[in-house]
Amino acid sequence: MIRLLVVDDSALMRRLLKEIFEAEDGFEAAFARDGVEAMAMLHAFRPDVVTLDIHMPNMDGLACLDRIMLERPCPVVMFSTLTDAGAKETLDALALGAVDFALKPSGAVSLKVDDFGPALVEKVRIAAASKLARSRRLAERVRLRTRRDLAAADGRATPSPRSPNDPPPKDLAATAPAPKVAAARGRTEPTGERLVLAGASTGGPPALDALLSPLPADFPWPIVIAQHMPASFTSALAARLDRLCALKVAEIVRPVELQAGCVYVGRGDADVIVSRRGEALVALPAPSSAAHRWHPSVDRLVASAMEVADPRRLVGVLMTGMGDDGAAAMTRLHGLGGATIAEAEDTAVVWGMPGELARLGGAAFIEPLERIAGRLLSLTASA
Repeated sequence: MIRLLVVDDSALMRRLLKEIFEAEDGFEAAFARDGVEAMAMLHAFRPDVVTLDIHMPNMDGLACLDRIMLERPCPVVMFSTLTDAGAKETLDALALGAVDFALKPSGAVSLKVDDFGPALVEKVRIAAASKLARSRRLAERVRLRTRRDLAAADGRATPSPRSPNDPPPKDLAATAPAPKVAAARGRTEPTGERLVLAGASTGGPPALDALLSPLPADFPWPIVIAQHMPASFTSALAARLDRLCALKVAEIVRPVELQAGCVYVGRGDADVIVSRRGEALVALPAPSSAAHRWHPSVDRLVASAMEVADPRRLVGVLMTGMGDDGAAAMTRLHGLGGATIAEAEDTAVVWGMPGELARLGGAAFIEPLERIAGRLLSLTASA
């Protein structure tokens, strides 16, 4: 039995969610009207999962989430709106420790229950079985661990931790040929057709922060990311990652030539593929393929890259997420001589996608999240 606490200031939404979960087996639900009431119920009801609206009186969803993660951590699914502000707030919530988010319908909500109800139930069930990050400051831990690994390799002393808003550490960025903006806009050196392909779903945004933050501004390969997410959210995700890491990060909205030191985030609700324009590799958005369940599709991204580039010059990284997207294509990549990294079960919020890659025997390396960046630096330095 999953004990679910629904927190929403709308009486209509609470009633609809009550009907949705009462119609499902295996749920015991309680309801709160705002964050203050939710905190009072948190210890008495002891939920396994919380669904949490963002905009509420008295105590909003972000403040309530922060309190939950401090006082009694449990999986939280945010209820978000499809707006630019909603996207930013949702990403803030994921950074604070929320496991996932569900889109709140607009307009005649009662007429859309059949559309959003099954997806919400699935997300709540997955959240109930998921792991919470061992720390809400996971990205800082990853940065510190990566620098320790690099320091141990060359005998340097370990620097002290830094916050996400600090500039890149000198031991990683000192060799960068130019500041971040100059590297993104003026860099023209060829990539040698080497490319990192990364995929993630549930729990992905904080994992991507942890992956990218330790990498230096002069990281020698382009990185293309397929993160399952709505179209209105991937722009905000790219902007957030751009602020938090030394690399230049942008959403792919048109064909773009791939350059070293840059990260390209596939637009949500569509797919991202790699193609060739003359001598250059390019990434471009593509309409979502009905042959794939999740979008942007990791399988389609990796398959497209293998069609136009030497698989031995590709590295695939498959991180937290439900389902199996990316596992089949990365297994083929591994078989053709490409390097593949699966996030370890101990750190994955949901060990679906990376777990399937490991099960298929397609993971050359299985690494906890805090070691993936270091492994990536090692692979790209030796190639």
